[in-house]
Amino acid sequence: MAHIKITQSDVLSDNWYVLRKITYEFTNADGTVQVHQREAYDRGNGATILLYNREEGTVILTRQFRLPTYVNGNPDGMMIEACAGLLDQDNPEDCIRRETEEETGYKITEIQKAFEAYMSPGSVTEILYFFIAAYSNSMKVSDGGGVEHEQENIEVLEIPIQQAMQMIESGEIKDAKTIMLLQYIRLQGIL
Repeated sequence: MAHIKITQSDVLSDNWYVLRKITYEFTNADGTVQVHQREAYDRGNGATILLYNREEGTVILTRQFRLPTYVNGNPDGMMIEACAGLLDQDNPEDCIRRETEEETGYKITEIQKAFEAYMSPGSVTEILYFFIAAYSNSMKVSDGGGVEHEQENIEVLEIPIQQAMQMIESGEIKDAKTIMLLQYIRLQGIL
């Protein structure tokens, strides 16, 4: 097993989240030591959820503008995604319950943890906690859309699962967390 020793950590930016340049020593299995420098972006950990309705065969997704996709060739910058948010000081379950109600307008009762994953381990520190939950029309408590002070402007979409899967193939859904959750509920036989 390799041995790691961080020798220096410099903050390059803390404007929105924290970008650090880290210098570390990496001791290989043969005992040789290499010095590496990498940048790591720390935006905190997050949670995501896919709401599904087994009777209707539908899922709840959101559509919102994502600047990084726009500057990387997404013509209108709009992304179709599963509901998600940063944990801030919450545990993953409390976070995703809050985000679900804010973004989708559904007050969910029971959630099921699916898994957790590093989403971009080469440069981002974030672990994302993945959840699924059944929803029904009776759980709808508001229109959703996000909170105004966060300037989210979220559109709530109710989509048949077959259409959502086709949207992955056509490229209409390109968000990794959403693809992972849609594939998960298919593999589990949930929808």
